[in-house]
Amino acid sequence: MIKKFSKIKVGVFMGGRSIEREVSLNSGRTICDHLDTEKYEIIPIFQTELGHLYLLPWHFLHRGKISDFYHRLNTEAKKIDWEDLKKIIDFMYLAVHGRYGEDGIIQGFLEILDIPYLGTKVYGSSLGMNKIIQKKILQANQIEVAKDLILTTDQIKQLNLEQILKLLKNINITFPLVVKPAHEGSSLGINIVINEDELLKAIYDASYCDPRITQEVLIEEKLKGMEFVCVCLQKSDFTKDWFALSVTEVITEPGTQFYDYTQKYMPGRATKITPARCSKKKFEKIISTCIKASQVLQFTTISRIDGFLTKDGKVVIIDPNSLTGMSPATFLFHQAAEKEINHPKLINYLIETELKNYGLTEKMKNLENKNQKSENKKRIAILLAGNTNEKEISLESGRNICYKLSPQKYEVIPIFVDQKKELYKLSQKLLIQNSTHEISNLLNDHLKIRWSNLPKICDFVFIGLHGGIGENGSVQGTLEMLDLPYNGSGIFTSSLCIDKYKLNQFLKSNGFDTPKSILICKKNFEKTINKKLNDDLHFPLIIKPVDDGCSFYVKKANTKKQLLSLIKQFFKISSKNHVLIEEYITGTELTCGVIGNEEITVFPPSKTITNKDILSIEEKFLPGAGENLTPAPLPKASILFIQNIISNIYKILDCKGYARIDCFYQSEKESPTKKHRLIILEVNTLPALTPATCIFHQAAEIGLKPMEFIDKIIEFGIAHHKKIINPKKPFDSVIKNQTYIKEISL
Repeated sequence: MIKKFSKIKVGVFMGGRSIEREVSLNSGRTICDHLDTEKYEIIPIFQTELGHLYLLPWHFLHRGKISDFYHRLNTEAKKIDWEDLKKIIDFMYLAVHGRYGEDGIIQGFLEILDIPYLGTKVYGSSLGMNKIIQKKILQANQIEVAKDLILTTDQIKQLNLEQILKLLKNINITFPLVVKPAHEGSSLGINIVINEDELLKAIYDASYCDPRITQEVLIEEKLKGMEFVCVCLQKSDFTKDWFALSVTEVITEPGTQFYDYTQKYMPGRATKITPARCSKKKFEKIISTCIKASQVLQFTTISRIDGFLTKDGKVVIIDPNSLTGMSPATFLFHQAAEKEINHPKLINYLIETELKNYGLTEKMKNLENKNQKSENKKRIAILLAGNTNEKEISLESGRNICYKLSPQKYEVIPIFVDQKKELYKLSQKLLIQNSTHEISNLLNDHLKIRWSNLPKICDFVFIGLHGGIGENGSVQGTLEMLDLPYNGSGIFTSSLCIDKYKLNQFLKSNGFDTPKSILICKKNFEKTINKKLNDDLHFPLIIKPVDDGCSFYVKKANTKKQLLSLIKQFFKISSKNHVLIEEYITGTELTCGVIGNEEITVFPPSKTITNKDILSIEEKFLPGAGENLTPAPLPKASILFIQNIISNIYKILDCKGYARIDCFYQSEKESPTKKHRLIILEVNTLPALTPATCIFHQAAEIGLKPMEFIDKIIEFGIAHHKKIINPKKPFDSVIKNQTYIKEISL
């Protein structure tokens, strides 16, 4: 029996045995970040692909990829058995996707263990990942589905193109075709086939997308019309009636055939329009069909139904889901934002609905008075987006900062910076939009605020911008003029560090190692490059913008011809007047965070692992794409050597609050000097703070959770502001000077 006022222990189950485990980690992290800690004790639970269970340490939770911490589970995480869960948690929040998570398997085990859990129960879940049976049940209940041809595993083992084409012709399905596995989600294993030459490979890819099994394959007609997603919830009252949050229209990127994995999870990709653009009658038809589908498939609490509104007005269901992804910008939160419901409120609603379903409302009553409002909250304005190539990452960072700020301590004010550098105050509905383009289309003059009015609405400005005015000293100068404290470094440091060429020259003059480099001007670059290329610069070379980040247009040139072509292309697509050419550095690529003002802490550095020569933007921000090993697998002496240099650079640049320094470490064997050295690539004065960013991994290694890390950044910003701008001292000195002048005059 739970004592009065004891918190409900919520296990957040993530990872899992399916090929969607990386997406699950992303969802689980979001849940942990937004659960009401006044009501719930959060217990992250991770399952490996082999089925082993661990209590996941918090310092692993915000990693970008499971392999970042997988090798450390046995030494740093507590391994548990399924039966242990009964003693550890009161309720299980399922954040797993795909097989073993949405197919009734885990639901069945939790029923055996008598543990309450989120979402659809055993029977409905058993339908959740079986697209073949799903479609038959939907059809039996007069719900439209796409025409298909089902291939069994035996047929796939004996693939016969002529036979398949004949079967397709018999049921009147023509190219293009959708080929998909029968038991997967997240668009994994799906291909659009344009002609018969591509068909056999697509079938094979779908059947073996999870290399551990062979599964049935569906070949479907490719529907035309408006693709939609509709999230439905059950009421928490005795009626258990279903209602839809809204309907979202999905527009795939030009040149793509369908809403694939990258478009689903990469910041700013594809277009999501909520509410969908169709007549009221068709909108209501979509909702009623999705609710009916949820009912006939016996889903409970929550569902996500994907489909098409065809040109002839039919609502065709293509993918009913008994659980939905819960990454920060997923459809669930988009549609909830239409009703101004934020992430914590929605997640808590789902838990409370389930607790009522299980008859555990008494526990909730004991906690009703626990969630007291905190007085004297600091008003934090978060600047996000901006007018640079990094604006989509800035949106993701700024949004994450909004979500990570404690509602008990802060009043959060998201502020959008548009292409003209003008400010707009965002509602929850606008904040959750998929891209800066979508937000821009929804802005109006009623939302506009003046820079000079910022002191009236906030006590602190958190700059979530990347590149451009956010990091070149412009915003910093503006905020200092307005006497507003802010995060990060001041004007000089910001304006120096954003220019990679000037920074390299500055660091070199202070005895630090930097890449050999030259700056090429747009005017007559083909003539001037011959003069500037010398014996010190050997191919391959790196070409990069002098003042952009996030791996934007970082290219490798192996020959002079290739170099000239890349420079020409850069100036063609960019409005910039200069481009930086650097030597290609080999060694261990690292990134290392620092926090503090005068007294600083250098985090353990992370080793960056790339699939190619250069780290891509997808490897930085797409779930499961990139890999960072934190701490870097280097000898202790090397780590101390690196941290010492990073500390000296942070101090000599007069960095404040926090920063992230990217570099290469070369051992004695790797270094041309035969001594180990650290080559500095760049200093980020406002590093990205997206949900799985590397600096969160490093902070967690020394015991700082993301929310605590952001708290520290704000504390350092306020402390530095108070030290630099003390209203009393300047005022006293002015009075003394005035008195002195008067005495002279007399």
